[in-house]
Amino acid sequence: MNVFEMLAQSALRFPTRGAVYRGQEQVLDYAELHDRALRIGAALRGFGQPGDRIAVASENRVEYLEAMYGIWAAGMVFVPINAKLHAKEMVQILDDAGASAAFVSPKLADDLADALQGSDSAACRLLRIDSGGYRALLDTEPDASLVPQDSAPDALAWLFYTSGTTGRSKGAMLSHRALLAMTMGHLAEMEHFDENASQIHSAPMSHGSGLYIPAYIARGARQVLPTSGSFDPAEFLDLCDAHPSCGAFLAPTMVQRLRLEAERTQRRPTGLRSIIYGGAPMYVDEMKKSLAVFGPIFGQIYGQGEAPMTITALRRQEHVGADDAVLGSVGMPRLGVEVRVVDEEGQPRPVGEIGEVICRGDVVMSGYWRNPKASAETLRDGWLYTGDMGSFDTHGRLTLRDRSKDVVISGGSNVYPREVEEALLTHPAVAEVCVIGEPDAEWGEVVVAFVVPVEGGALSREALDAHCLDRIARFKRPKRYVFADSLPKSNYGKVLKRELRLQLATLEH
Repeated sequence: MNVFEMLAQSALRFPTRGAVYRGQEQVLDYAELHDRALRIGAALRGFGQPGDRIAVASENRVEYLEAMYGIWAAGMVFVPINAKLHAKEMVQILDDAGASAAFVSPKLADDLADALQGSDSAACRLLRIDSGGYRALLDTEPDASLVPQDSAPDALAWLFYTSGTTGRSKGAMLSHRALLAMTMGHLAEMEHFDENASQIHSAPMSHGSGLYIPAYIARGARQVLPTSGSFDPAEFLDLCDAHPSCGAFLAPTMVQRLRLEAERTQRRPTGLRSIIYGGAPMYVDEMKKSLAVFGPIFGQIYGQGEAPMTITALRRQEHVGADDAVLGSVGMPRLGVEVRVVDEEGQPRPVGEIGEVICRGDVVMSGYWRNPKASAETLRDGWLYTGDMGSFDTHGRLTLRDRSKDVVISGGSNVYPREVEEALLTHPAVAEVCVIGEPDAEWGEVVVAFVVPVEGGALSREALDAHCLDRIARFKRPKRYVFADSLPKSNYGKVLKRELRLQLATLEH
């Protein structure tokens, strides 16, 4: 099987039905999307082979969907890259994936081309999606016979780059089987809709919003791309009034902004059917306020890139009349996924006791791309060890208690402290640094850097901001710097982050 077949079937069922919209304007119907994907697939096979990794570095655009399905039509591997990353970080992903080509948006093309010079991926072919070269791909004669009809279910389909506490990107290998399991689980449990529905992509398609594309494609529903290219609450409400039966994946901070806009304008969108939220902690108080404004349209998912969007869920109906304990949980295990909470020896913990969350099922990744050591550490005896700490209640609901990994989740985006620390340590006036997250009502968490200057060195927030912006993505930059004479350490020389968190709680902003 090949997940491209979901598009092929919808094109047969609904050839003239609108498939892709930019704002309120239809851009492609299903027959056109299918045809353009086949043309791109045929062009890719003209200079590559099945199994090649093809990256897409772009904001949410119509071409993103064409490229995604064109890559699968060619039997190749889709490698989405977060458009907010620094060009140097994008090159790290291209290097690791061994990508032979990358579709890139006009906004990112020049910086990425410059960053590629002298890298291991210097030969990677850049396909600028507004160029004559891209249009030439669409002139290629479509050839449906190129689509591997007998693809092995475990063949690699999606290389989803995530990072560990080391900050180095790791490619979670998602097979066609995993994507199908994710899609079927979503349609069975989280959203019930038909071809008369719409998905609004206000969140990045390189992450959660993009992972739900196959479900909507399978139903022959609409893909709606905001004209602003990002999340604008007023535009989102407009689109919900313009399109039928709208659903979306939003980070908790987006839910809050949407709720504030609806309260400010007293607007209640007629076409808003469902919001799936996840990717960061949702405050119970915020969910209560949002339920009061929009009604019971919310569903929560807990997942990782290694088990995309599909470990546990708090379904829409479970939000109705729920108490704080239920709203503070991440729900129950998903269909086809086993979830346990275990101790350090991998033995199940009793109800109410905290341990590491592990899971297994078809949706779980095959391993990390070209990283057997990390794969062996994370996949053990068929189980994915998530690194998240949690506990089950007597009803089988999971509550996440803490993260054993030191990831800071700010505005739904993962920020890995080691990446920020390494960037700051390249500043000649920085002797030591430690990065932690601080709870924040708007962003969930914000990045805070404790910085020790070199003896006699002079540092300022402005200088460190500029230094970071030259090396890492803007959203990873610390929101706050705390200058210190030293960092608290254990007898083994390890920085004691728990003591830094206590210090942070006593400091005035």
